[in-house]
Amino acid sequence: MPMQEYKFFNQGNAQDIRCDYNFMLENNIGPAGISVDEIEKHKDVIDTALYNMRQKRFLMQWRDLPYTQDSIVKDIQKTAERVRDKYDYFVVFGIGGSALGARMLQNALCHLKYNEAPEFIRNGPKFYVEDNIDPEGIRALLDVIEPEKTCFNIITKSGNTSETISQLLIVTDLLKNKLGAKASSHIIATTDEKDGNLKKIALAQRYETFIVPKGVGGRFSVLSPVGLFPAAVLGIDIAKLLEGAAYMESTCDEYDIFKNKAYMGALLQVLAMQSGKNISVMMPYASGLNYFAHWYAQLWAESLGKKDDLKGMPLYCGQTPVKALGVTDQHSQIQLYTEGPFDKTITFLTVDKYRDEIEIPHLYELIKDVSFLGNKSLNELIKAEEYGTMYAMYKAKRPFAKITLPEINEHTLGQLIQMYELMTAFAGELLEINTFNQPGVELGKQVTFALMGKQGYEELLEEVKKMPKGDDRFIF
Repeated sequence: MPMQEYKFFNQGNAQDIRCDYNFMLENNIGPAGISVDEIEKHKDVIDTALYNMRQKRFLMQWRDLPYTQDSIVKDIQKTAERVRDKYDYFVVFGIGGSALGARMLQNALCHLKYNEAPEFIRNGPKFYVEDNIDPEGIRALLDVIEPEKTCFNIITKSGNTSETISQLLIVTDLLKNKLGAKASSHIIATTDEKDGNLKKIALAQRYETFIVPKGVGGRFSVLSPVGLFPAAVLGIDIAKLLEGAAYMESTCDEYDIFKNKAYMGALLQVLAMQSGKNISVMMPYASGLNYFAHWYAQLWAESLGKKDDLKGMPLYCGQTPVKALGVTDQHSQIQLYTEGPFDKTITFLTVDKYRDEIEIPHLYELIKDVSFLGNKSLNELIKAEEYGTMYAMYKAKRPFAKITLPEINEHTLGQLIQMYELMTAFAGELLEINTFNQPGVELGKQVTFALMGKQGYEELLEEVKKMPKGDDRFIF
């Protein structure tokens, strides 16, 4: 059966994201795929998950973000305009969901060499996201910015994230030494409305503050002030971003799973997972979507990697997300995906229209292996490479999905974000787990507190000291 373009969903309007899941199916790729009968066999589980997505809506306040932030958007835009006018540098200090969203939005919607671009192209402050506490990384940041010309956005939902608070302490000391009482005007906090140490500091120092809404976890917070404020500073149209998300939310309020692109995508990944496909590769064929794959990795891993189900029974579920980039990783990973173990699914993110077109000159006529490229474009070449990789996956009988954006803009990216958040939540309902907690992260945090001498963790510190030292034969 030849590979061809299938229309699995109605394409809708010209700005609709399109999803093609045909090559996740058995009738196209053989035993590694999922049969339509298997989908039908899970009807009761699907119906329960569909019911729960509506009944548990109150636990998913992130779904309301596209509709409830009109006044917040205006406040963000006003503050962002002041930051753009006043500062030469804008730095986000955060980690996990407090950083990945902002970086993803910049990568997708700004010039791909934003900081290096001349000011008339950039039209805003240079932008940095520091999501690590490697001292060399912090020193490198301080080497390239001028603190007195910098606005720092400190983001932690809990207000207690040690890494982010340590960054705040460092820049606060630096700013006070340089600017004295004016230091506080260079810091904007994004945190909980009432709780946490950052909130206490913000009140004491009179920082301008944006609020992370209740019920919006860090990895689901990109469409809150966590992501919207940095995006607005970069000149991104955040109202259109939310419009795209609202559009996706409305189109996915559909009980027929064969008409719901987010829920069908989740179902196929869960069925693949349950048949041993424990690795989920996301491979954009657009550099602007590279960091979307990074953002997705946290969303998928932290939400679905759970030891127990909702009844407390051992489950040990989840898929390991892997980030790839077309065409770069055709030369580093595709060999494994086409001929390695049958333990993966791949999602290709593609675009119909790139935001630029570059022609390939026709040169070296006598060298036929070179001249055939002439008078074509990089746009044609990357599309040929994209199709070639999908065809190779088809020939190897490996499951893959294709998600296509008409082009990368605020509206389509808003759709893609909301779709993947819905997909993640629905996958959690199918797996019967708590999608929104992260108990596996907590112990590492507590051990850090103990090792750093935080009061109340003395007993844990003594326990940690008893960790086996190991066999000297295996230490080299």
